[in-house]
Amino acid sequence: MIVSVSRRTDVPAYYGEWFMRRVRSGWCEVSNPFNPQQTRVVDLTPGAVDCFVFWTRYPKTLYPHLPELDRLGHSYYFTYTVLDYPRYFEPRLPARGSRVALFKRISSLIGPGRIVWRYDPILLTDQTDERFHLERFKSLADELAPYTDTVVISLFDEYRKLLPRMRTLAQLGAARTHTEDDPERLRAFLGELHGIAVERGLRTQSCSESRDLTATGIEPGACIDAERIRTSMGVRVDARKDPGQRRLCNCVNSVDIGAYDTCPARCMYCYAIGTEAAVRARRGAHSPESPQLG
Repeated sequence: MIVSVSRRTDVPAYYGEWFMRRVRSGWCEVSNPFNPQQTRVVDLTPGAVDCFVFWTRYPKTLYPHLPELDRLGHSYYFTYTVLDYPRYFEPRLPARGSRVALFKRISSLIGPGRIVWRYDPILLTDQTDERFHLERFKSLADELAPYTDTVVISLFDEYRKLLPRMRTLAQLGAARTHTEDDPERLRAFLGELHGIAVERGLRTQSCSESRDLTATGIEPGACIDAERIRTSMGVRVDARKDPGQRRLCNCVNSVDIGAYDTCPARCMYCYAIGTEAAVRARRGAHSPESPQLG
């Protein structure tokens, strides 16, 4: 079994103590996000978990516990998002330098094959156009390429719950440009991103993209990747696609133990949170001693 930690919130950034208490206990509970009354117990013992996959933007609360995870015999890797948007896009994240520094420390500890850089999502606006992303991507690639072998990109998906935030961005002068609706322009932009990555020895993959990006050189990827688990950790897992994910997602089967509306970062593009009030309520109800995150 692969345990996803987590598509629904940033456990490594904010809930590392809760996660480690559950690992030490050997189990946790998780609620069905569409039916909170329906719960399941997830076995977190080394014999049951083939691999933890950590999704994060800044794993400050989990990082100190990595040696303990190693001692317990757990396999794991990180998908670590590093973007460099204007501050009001990611108002509560630490500065870029801190996030990059922690990425490098983790890579130095566990190896570049066990940490994937996510440049995701690419939100094209009046203030974050193609030139903006190419400059920021190049600068980040210069720093991160020695510490990973892969970068995953995806374009912004506009979920209904994000419309009020998109209106706020527009009021701040960052209205969406919808460049992605121009196939030739988008292809040229993504081709340049791919070229920057290749020059630095990085493999470039896409995440759940409906567009065919093969002409740009970008391959469709799997964030929860059976081949990475096999080659970087020597663990063989079931390589069948996860039926619970989106049709275009190539991730293999996993169990997610996170909860929506629990991340306080308030990134403007994030699909995993709704209102500020909902996040405050769930954060306020959280206990590190609880079998469930939220």
